[in-house]
Amino acid sequence: MPVSFIVLAAGMGTRMNSDLPKVLHKVAAAPLLHHALAAARSLDPARIVVVTGHGAAEVEAAAKGFDEACECVLQDPQLGTAHAVSMAAPLLDKMSGDVIVLYGDTPFIRPETLEAILHARARHSVVVLGFHARDPGRYGRLISQGECLETIVEYKDATDEERAVTLCNSGVMCASAELMFDLLTRVENTNAAGEYYLTDLPQLARAQGLSAGVVICDEAETLGINTRRELAAAEAAFQARARLEALENGVTLTAPETVFFALDTHIGRDAIIGPNVLFGLGVTIESAAEVKGFCHLEGCHISRGAQVGPFARLRLGAELAEDVHVGNFVEIKNAILDEGVKVGHLTYLGDADIGEFSNIGAGTVTCNYDGVMKHRTRIGKRAFIGSSTMLVAPVSIGNDALTGSGSVITEDVPAEAVALARAKQVNKLGLATKLMARLKAIKAAKGKA
Repeated sequence: MPVSFIVLAAGMGTRMNSDLPKVLHKVAAAPLLHHALAAARSLDPARIVVVTGHGAAEVEAAAKGFDEACECVLQDPQLGTAHAVSMAAPLLDKMSGDVIVLYGDTPFIRPETLEAILHARARHSVVVLGFHARDPGRYGRLISQGECLETIVEYKDATDEERAVTLCNSGVMCASAELMFDLLTRVENTNAAGEYYLTDLPQLARAQGLSAGVVICDEAETLGINTRRELAAAEAAFQARARLEALENGVTLTAPETVFFALDTHIGRDAIIGPNVLFGLGVTIESAAEVKGFCHLEGCHISRGAQVGPFARLRLGAELAEDVHVGNFVEIKNAILDEGVKVGHLTYLGDADIGEFSNIGAGTVTCNYDGVMKHRTRIGKRAFIGSSTMLVAPVSIGNDALTGSGSVITEDVPAEAVALARAKQVNKLGLATKLMARLKAIKAAKGKA
């Protein structure tokens, strides 16, 4: 049976003290919204609808940047969670299957938990996700008998006996599309805030003789982000879990507490990650590769047996084939390095194709930008690029070719050729002593002035 998702992402997040919509603040290099969307997408949903409000254009751009298939609807004015969900009715009320409501500021709901909610729907018309809180505080309480949910009681309305209950409401809810949107039409706003609350749905369902159920997850999954402090706590929680998962999956982390992963980082078994490595989005590292300390990686792919770093930066579009070596203070962007390429140190390779077993000397720069457009450099197989070579793109270096150190290469170099492109050296005998004496005299005169 198909499942669709409604992700609520309309809130301003006043307590974040920020001009940025709350759901666009980042954990693990990705907006909070992307975490919720990633969980939803893991179930291969029929539809995902994001309900926007504050900063709607930015939130919609972020949603579609994650998945172009996301549909967005605007909640304006914002009259509560039930009102927000009802905004998706024109898109989903004719859908078959179930609808799950998620929150864009609650990033850690696991796919396994969503699966458990769908399984519970086989037994109950409405399913709510709950958790046992160490400090229940002002959370709404789930009053239940076993897995059967009787009602959701808001803290302010709860009796002392109900407040003693530790089973709390996460806000995540599931029902068939038909039932959910029917129940939403029955929700009233007879409360102090004059808002329509999604928490009314289980009681409305029971009033019709239908069953409501509860699925319980770990409290850590339900962490909602409302303040900068909670954002920092969420980052710490994500990193702790990601590091543990990497270790359990056979990745060596020499100083785990110093490595920071992104939402979508993928690392193969027997890879080695040194200290103080920072991952941005879009990084894949194959088995038996090594990333040494103090590297910054984003949007790149590192193949089996390759070595990177220390102090290297791989940017979007960097593709390293097997057994490539990238050393210290090397930056690579939108470049493909074929098998066995060596780039030892102090080099920038941007918009380039480097053939297998070529060696790139220290201080080499692909001069890829003319102030308006980017141009590509192509280096063939087994080429040797001398130290401090400037490769002014567009330019090609043939197989087995060589450039002399300090050359500025502006024309294509044929295969097996040696390219020398530098000014002729001139030695002025005895001039160094005279020049130094003159400079010292000038300095002394200035000191007396």
